[in-house]
Amino acid sequence: MRRITVILCTAALGGLLATGCNADKKTYSDAEYIMFADTMSTYRVFPDKASFSVPVTSTVACDYDRTFAVEAIDQGSNAIDGYHYRILSNTITIKAGERTANVEIAGCYDHIQDTDSLGFKLHLVMPDQLRWTSLYPESDYTKVVLYKGCNYDLDTFSGWCVVTSLLLYNYPSALDTNYQRLIYTEKHPTEPNTIILHDFLYNGYDVTMRLTNDDPNNPIIEMDEDQVLSDEQTVFGQINGDDKILGTVSPYYDSSYNTCQKSISVWLQVYIKNVGTMVGTVGHYYNTLEWVSLEEAVRLKTEENMSGARDPREDPNYPGNAQE
Repeated sequence: MRRITVILCTAALGGLLATGCNADKKTYSDAEYIMFADTMSTYRVFPDKASFSVPVTSTVACDYDRTFAVEAIDQGSNAIDGYHYRILSNTITIKAGERTANVEIAGCYDHIQDTDSLGFKLHLVMPDQLRWTSLYPESDYTKVVLYKGCNYDLDTFSGWCVVTSLLLYNYPSALDTNYQRLIYTEKHPTEPNTIILHDFLYNGYDVTMRLTNDDPNNPIIEMDEDQVLSDEQTVFGQINGDDKILGTVSPYYDSSYNTCQKSISVWLQVYIKNVGTMVGTVGHYYNTLEWVSLEEAVRLKTEENMSGARDPREDPNYPGNAQE
């Protein structure tokens, strides 16, 4: 999304804004503009919290209330007003002395499917002189994207998982040239909100990921730095550093999870170090993780011959398996 930033600190603009509202005549000068704060916003609709707010902002504060109509635009929308969502009020009011107001929207949770990506446009109905057309030509419009949100449950991301990796596509193991693999995951026994991915991309190398749940609308994946993905010799056929291929989440692309779809999308930054000093970055690679049932995992192994990582529970040293 592109957030519209209003700069109010220059002397020239400050002089204009000072005359932006006239309480006596209640007319608008060229310095007063009303707009949506974002050109696009994404929201997740949860069963216990289906409503959300779309912010509207003004370049100035006035000493009287300002009320504007809001309408939904059907063209280019695949979300249906009254079925997938409802505008709770067709007007907004920016109160006297304030610069912001919110369009309140209610999402219809039962009408949104797990895999839906629904979008619609909102339009502020207001006088032409309030549109900042010279700088933001369509600032009186915004696109709203809706997803179904499921309550956070780390157990969703335990069990068998299909990994599809562009890193494996570009750098397959000498022992396995498939860019998809079946792995086993489980909750970390001591680290909160963390899962262990056994044999994540290459056999013998586990990694951990944290699924943050601070903001339901921003389900971010985090990883510790310098996690070992493989040795260099197995993947590259040569050693460039300390014989470890390291990885963490990319700082340039978002990595997230979807509880409803039981999936994770993660961008990996892959790099090489030598005694703690960076040798170079291999690249940034997109990976998807999709959790499947035990029955589906068995079918993928037997019918589609998908390469599978080890089941850690079969290890004699796995917690609970060790013999006295």
